[in-house]
Amino acid sequence: MKFFNNAETPWNELEDGIRRKVVGHTPQLMSVIMEFDKGAVGTPHSHEIHDQIAYVIAGSFEAIIDGKVRILKVGDAFIAPHHTSHGVTALEEKSMLLDQFSPIREDYLT
Repeated sequence: MKFFNNAETPWNELEDGIRRKVVGHTPQLMSVIMEFDKGAVGTPHSHEIHDQIAYVIAGSFEAIIDGKVRILKVGDAFIAPHHTSHGVTALEEKSMLLDQFSPIREDYLT
């Protein structure tokens, strides 16, 4: 896949007000758009092998990274290397993150 067309790519409905679209991937890098309803929670968790950078492209989030809480707005990001606890709560309707993963999340491709 060499191009991503947002208008032609349907949302993958997850649970509790969260949706995602895989933008694209190579064997070592993946980009994913995540959309959250206001109040939707990305429960704190960590990854065994995946490094993650999440960049806010719409709305705002309360993010908790290794126990530190910050409010992130459009243009802000968090960095969560593997084994780093991270989670978010959407503060506005249709808040969106552009998540980058390395290596790719194989579970997102099924």
